[in-house]
Amino acid sequence: MIWGGNEMKKMLSALLVGGALFASPAMGHAAFGDTVLKQGMTNDDVEQVKTVLKDKGFLKGEVSRYFNYETKKAVMAFQEKHNLEADGVVGENTYNALGKGGVVEGESEVNTDKVISKAKSLMGTPYKWGGTTPSGFDCSGYLQYVYKESVGVDIPRTVEDIYKSGENVSEPQVGDLVFFETYKEGPSHAGIYLGDGKFINASSSKGVTISDKNSSYWKERYIGAKRIAAN
Repeated sequence: MIWGGNEMKKMLSALLVGGALFASPAMGHAAFGDTVLKQGMTNDDVEQVKTVLKDKGFLKGEVSRYFNYETKKAVMAFQEKHNLEADGVVGENTYNALGKGGVVEGESEVNTDKVISKAKSLMGTPYKWGGTTPSGFDCSGYLQYVYKESVGVDIPRTVEDIYKSGENVSEPQVGDLVFFETYKEGPSHAGIYLGDGKFINASSSKGVTISDKNSSYWKERYIGAKRIAAN
């Protein structure tokens, strides 16, 4: 049967009205990760991404389907931690990182949970200038011991060299190292960031202890944060 122009138009109109053209399975919802997400969008993928970000400690508050400014900031923090372009847009690389437990393929990170657990287990150890063992630590000896014993990572012996070897981060995340200028110009003290402004360190006055980065003493001496990669 040969269709004329008018007959074809009538047939298409009938299909559109009846919804027949939308019955194909190929017209279903996109799979998670197929849609680039950015501020202002509202959908189920946004809710899933926000749930993962909250589970990983990057997002606070209630999880919803709306991609607001707080979501963008959380995405940027996640991207920065995982060496991605920190543009606040959830594209293929960010989806991959979120879907692989927060580690980008090919990236090498230390297990921060192990580092922090080991660091806290040494609470109360006395301070000792030049100390590198649990009988007494100085600040860099403490960091060196913690990283070696917890995750097998060798870091430099001095604070200055640790600072030079670490990866720059604009804002510290849990497990990053925070550095301070104390008795001399440049980095001379460091500790492991625990979140909420707290860090654990070998203090010359208190031994291994938890300090507040935002206290008047440490705040004015803070010079930056670094991230340590696995060997």
